[in-house]
Amino acid sequence: MSFLLDTNILSAYLRGQTQLNHRFIQHSGRIYTSSLNMAELYVWANRRPLPEAAISSIDRLMDVEVSVLQHDLDCARIYGETYVALQKSGKSPSPMDLMIASVALVYDLTLVTHNTRDFESIPNLRIQDWLMATNP
Repeated sequence: MSFLLDTNILSAYLRGQTQLNHRFIQHSGRIYTSSLNMAELYVWANRRPLPEAAISSIDRLMDVEVSVLQHDLDCARIYGETYVALQKSGKSPSPMDLMIASVALVYDLTLVTHNTRDFESIPNLRIQDWLMATNP
């Protein structure tokens, strides 16, 4: 199984939350994020008191441990289909969250996020929370 890391997981790892260390080692070579998450991560970094240090940490992480996937045409197609289906069922998905989820769906990845509620209404999306102590 391979994983798409949401921004909150990446920022927690960069802030040194040690419970994530073993996950990164355990799943080495099978950890991804999206270009959308990278945009959010760079916003997070630039809000830090020392943005240069945070940006440098992000760049090192991407060089060694996490591969970046683009939100491409296939992702856009899944996004559109899923958005309309959710709206028809009375749900209003967050556009950014659905774009991130569409990357996980297209590449058959499990989305790792601490904000599981934001994604639980998206059909066929596998979700894990590596920050929860009871998560397998």
